[in-house]
Formats: sequence, C-alpha cells, structure tokens
Amino acid sequence: MTAGVAAFRDNREMLRVALWSIRTTGLVIVGVLTFASPPSVHGGALTQAVAYAVICAGVMAWGTAEFAPRIPAPARRRLLTAALASVTVAGCLGGSAGHGGVFLIVFSAVALLSAAEELTMETVLVCAALGVLAAETGAVVFGQGVGTMLGFPLLLAVGVLMGRNRAALRVQAEQARQLLAQHEQLRAEQRRADVLEERTRIAREIHDVLAHSLGALGIQLQTVRALFTVHNDPDRALEALSAAQRMASEGLTETRRAVHALRTDALPLPDQLARATAEAVRQHHVPVDFQSAGTPVPLPPEATVALLRVAQESLVNAVKHGSGSGITVNLSYRSDGVRLTVANPLPDQGAAATAGAPALRTLDSGYGLTGMRERLLLLRGSLDAGLRDGQWVVTAELPLATGPQASAPSDAEPVRAVQEDTR
Repeated sequence: MTAGVAAFRDNREMLRVALWSIRTTGLVIVGVLTFASPPSVHGGALTQAVAYAVICAGVMAWGTAEFAPRIPAPARRRLLTAALASVTVAGCLGGSAGHGGVFLIVFSAVALLSAAEELTMETVLVCAALGVLAAETGAVVFGQGVGTMLGFPLLLAVGVLMGRNRAALRVQAEQARQLLAQHEQLRAEQRRADVLEERTRIAREIHDVLAHSLGALGIQLQTVRALFTVHNDPDRALEALSAAQRMASEGLTETRRAVHALRTDALPLPDQLARATAEAVRQHHVPVDFQSAGTPVPLPPEATVALLRVAQESLVNAVKHGSGSGITVNLSYRSDGVRLTVANPLPDQGAAATAGAPALRTLDSGYGLTGMRERLLLLRGSLDAGLRDGQWVVTAELPLATGPQASAPSDAEPVRAVQEDTR
C-alpha cells in the first residue's frame, strides 16, 4: 500500500511539472503574439505591456505558492489568491485592448480555473467579478464591440465551471484512494482474524483430542496397575501395557487427523461415530450399541468434529464411571437439527436414585462437559447432561444451519448442563 501511495504522489508531481511547463510555454507564445501585433488604439500597447508584466509576476507568485514547501498554509493561500486575482484582472484588461493581445484572456480563464479548483467559491466569485469588471471597462475605454463585452465573461464562466468540475473529480479521486486504503486495511485485519480463528480452532481441537486420548490412556494404565498389584497377572498386564502404548500412538494419529479435518471435508458423522464406538469396544472391552436414525445430511466439518468429540468424551466418562454395562449411542437426524445421545447405567442404581447424582468427576477434573458446551455454543447448539432413570445421559443438539456464533448467546439460548461440576 505504501508503494501505491508513493507511485500516486510521483505521478501527481510529474503531472504538475508538465502542466507548469505548458503554462510557461504558453506565456512566451502569448507574449510574442501580443507584442508582434500591438493595438492601434491610443494607450492600448502600453496597457498590454503592463498587463503582460503583471501576468508574468502573477505567474511567478503562483508557481512559488505551489512549489515552495516551507510556506505556511495560510500564507500560501493568501499568496495564491493574490496571484490568481492579479492574473485574472490583468488578462481581461490587456485582452480588451484588442489585436494580438486578445490572447491574454486565456490566462485569465486558466487562472480562474485554478482558483475554482484550489480556493473557496466566495474567493472565486470575487476574482471572476473583478475580471468581468476589468474586461467591461477595457471594452468601453478601447471601443471594443459586443464580442469582447460578452465573450470575455463567457470565457471566465467556462474557466470557473471547469475548475469546479476538476475540484469535484479530485475530491472523488481522493475519496476513492482513501476507500482503497481502508479496504486494504480491512482485508489485512480480516486475514489476521482468520489466522487467529484458525489457530484457536486448532488449539481447541488438539486440546480435546489429547484430553480424550490421555484420559483413555489413564484408564488403561490403571488397569495395568491393578493387574500387577491386585491380580498378580503379569501376562495380562503386559498385554494391557501394549494396548496403552498403541493407544498413545493412535492418539497422536487422531490429533493429526483432527487438525486435517478442520481444513478438509470430514467423513460423514455416522461413519465417524461408528469408528469411535468400535475403538471404545476394542480398547476398553465394554459393549457399545450405536444406532443412527433419520436421513443423514451433510454437516460442516466443525459440526461433525464437535459431535464426535462429545461422543468420545462421553464414552471415556462412561467407561471410567459406569457400571461396565452396555453403553448406547444414538444419532438422530430431524427436520430442525441433529441430536446425539450417549447413555450408560451407573453403579448402585438404587443408591443413586435415592441420593441424587453421584459425586463423579471427569477425566480432566470436571472440564469435560465445559469443553463440550463451549464447542456447541460456537455452533449455536445445546448440551444437556444428567441422571435419568439410573442412567447418566448426555444429549447434544445442533441446528442444521450451523456456523460460528458472532456473540455470546442470550438468555433465550441457554445451554442446559445439569450437575456438570460433578461429572
């Protein structure tokens, strides 16, 4: 963007230099025409000579106001006003003498054009009025006809209109340049926001996958310890230890797969859940029943990953805190969204029903449901977890039109998490 601004300034400077070269050349040509054919009326030649000298002085002051960088802005504006006014009046008065000096009116029109572009409208009207007065006075004194009396004011009016038009175009160009700069800035900020969002998503995914993998690994290591210390069965302990090593390797693979899924299309959700339940059966040797109902519809990768993480966290919790009985995983596609339910019986169901929810903790010290909830919040979903008929039931729901949530949900969109601090 800096290079574009520099190029814009360089082009503007080159244009200004070229314009002043044309003005200087035109001043010389007009001088030659003026003095090559002097007017025959009394005092006409002297008037044109004085007018030409005033125009030259005004052009020099004009150039000084534009090219001198150290002149303060108020002084520059006053110098420019005086220079353009003098050129306008001198050109109209000298041109009204006739013959070759009539071309002096061109500088009056050019001066008014620049005045209309640089100065306020009140100043421009004053300069134009002085020019018209000088032209009409000269036409009367030197006996000029209707062409001079009407033509000169018309040329001045054309110069004013062209100057205002150029001023409007310059304002529009400046506004377009500012809008372009703002657009580039917004694009850069959007790119930074996208990068931060991607980093956040990857960090969340890595955290959740590792929490799931390490939680399952912890259960397996507890099994190994029990086999060594309680059952004194080193063969089965070594098998469990090998399984733990395999689970650690698979956890790393799952982490890479999860990050990859954020950037590409993930497998359909039923396939992902079927694989997750099969892994739970193979790793923890507990029966898991997975069922899918309704017509599957494509989901965004982040929605698929979120529901998959809910299922994995719930399966690990069920293995750790459950009674060892069967775990049921139900996926239901409905007209308004997708519902995932994971249920497992709790040990000592009679006592649990009497005392309420048991004081259980998740593998990550109570943050399992919190992580699920945050995931679903980002997709405008909801989470319900609690004790029902002797079973711990986790229910996650997502609308079909999922997407990142712009702001925190209102009170009208609560996430239900019953006793989440105890699970």
